Amino acid sequence: MQVDTPVGNDGIPLPAIRLGNAQNVTCNAAGGGANQSAAFGANTRLIMVSGVSCDVRIAIGANPTAGPSSTLLPKPFVQYFSVAPTDLVSVISNDATSGSVSITECQSKG
Repeated sequence: MQVDTPVGNDGIPLPAIRLGNAQNVTCNAAGGGANQSAAFGANTRLIMVSGVSCDVRIAIGANPTAGPSSTLLPKPFVQYFSVAPTDLVSVISNDATSGSVSITECQSKG
């Protein structure tokens, strides 16, 4: 089985990572309200976001609200994002399907 090494936005491979705390965030159907994750740990700079149940709109920031013009992640997806420890993730479905999104904190292996 081939394992693809994740790369950053600049195309540079990310170092090996250790999976940390994970949380599931409910993804309401479009037209419903967006939901936010809990804050990340003090040392978190990278998260893995994954989902299989619905296409998701996502926003990341200090107090984000995902909406129709937020970044689209079509199902199924696994995507890595750089974050600040105080950031939250907001999600909402892109259509009438609801589901959940898994958000996992990643730490440098070392």
